[in-house]
Amino acid sequence: MPLARSDTSPLFGAGATSTLRLVVYLAAGVALMVADYRGHYLARVRQYVAVAVEPVYRIAAMPADAARTVRLAVADRQALTQENQRLREALLLTQARLNRLSAVAEQNTRLKELLDVQHSLGLGVQLAKLIDIVLDPYRQRITLDAGARQGVVVGQAVLDAYGVMGQISEVLPTTSTAILITDTSHAVPVVIERTGLRTIAYGSGSSDRLDVPNIPVSADVKAGDKLLTSGLGGSFPAGFPVGEIRSVAADPSGMFAVAVARPAAALERSGDVLLLRPLADPVGPPALKPETGPPAPSPGELAPPGTGEMSAVSVPASVRPAGSAAAAAPATAPSAARPGGTTPAPASAPPEQRR
Repeated sequence: MPLARSDTSPLFGAGATSTLRLVVYLAAGVALMVADYRGHYLARVRQYVAVAVEPVYRIAAMPADAARTVRLAVADRQALTQENQRLREALLLTQARLNRLSAVAEQNTRLKELLDVQHSLGLGVQLAKLIDIVLDPYRQRITLDAGARQGVVVGQAVLDAYGVMGQISEVLPTTSTAILITDTSHAVPVVIERTGLRTIAYGSGSSDRLDVPNIPVSADVKAGDKLLTSGLGGSFPAGFPVGEIRSVAADPSGMFAVAVARPAAALERSGDVLLLRPLADPVGPPALKPETGPPAPSPGELAPPGTGEMSAVSVPASVRPAGSAAAAAPATAPSAARPGGTTPAPASAPPEQRR
C-alpha cells in the first residue's frame, strides 16, 4: 500500500534519530557477516531457518508440481493408448498372416494328396476348384470352376483325395455342376471289398450317410467293410473308394438286410477335386491279323515238264479254299497206267507233301 505524503517511514524517516538508527543497523549487519564468514557462527542458525522455511517452499511449488504431474500423466496415458493400439493392430495382422499361412499349408497338403492320387490312378484327370456347395436334404450339389471350355462333359466322375464325390450333371461354358453321391436321386454300383458282393449304394440326403438296401440276409456284411465302385453302369471306373459300412440291420420285412455307410470322400471339406476324363472307346471290329503260311511255289514247280501225263496245277494250302483238298485228287489222276499196275504219282505235289 503506498504511503501518503503526510506519513513517514520509521526506519528511513527524516531526522538525526532515523539516520543514527540506520547506521547502527548497517554496522550490525556487517559485523554479523564478518563473524559468520570468519567463524561460521550462523551456519546452524541458517539450517534451522531453512528447515522451518522449506515447507513454505514446498507448499508454494505444489500447484506447479501438480500441473506438471497431470500433464505427464495425460501424455503418458495417450502415448500408452496409441502404443497399445499399434500393438493390437500388429497382433491382428500377424494372426491373419498366420491363419493365411495355415490355410495355404492345408491347401498345399490337399493338392499334394490330389497329385498323389493322380499319379496312382494312371488315368486322364483334370483339376478343378469348388466354388459353391449345396447340402440341403433334397439337393446335394457342388459347382466347379471348370466348364465346357475346359473340356468338361456330362457324366464325368468327380473325385477328391479320399474317394468318389459324384459326377457331372450340368455343364456351362466356364462352370459345371456335379451331383453328389449323397443326393437322394443318385445311386452308385458298389462292391464290398472283403467279400466281393455287388450291390448299390443310394444317397440319403445327408452328407455323411449312404444307404445300402436289399442285401441278402445270408451275405457276409459287417461294420468296417469297404465299399468300392464295381465298374458296372459305365459311370465310375472300378476300384475307387465309395464309403465304409457303419452298421447292418434287418429291414422291416426281415427278408433283406440294410446297411448304413459313411462316404469316403470329404464332401463338406474338400476344396479341390479331380475330374476323370472319359476314355475313348474303340470304334468298329478289331483289325485283322496278317495271315501266315508257307511260301508260294515258284513257276517251275507249278508247271514242270511232263512225260505225256496230265500235269496238275498245285495250289498252296494257305490260299486253297475249304474243301479243295478233296477235289485235288481227281484233278491229278493219270491219263494212263504204268506197267505193273502201279498208279503214277502226280506231276506236282503240294508243298506240304514235298517237304
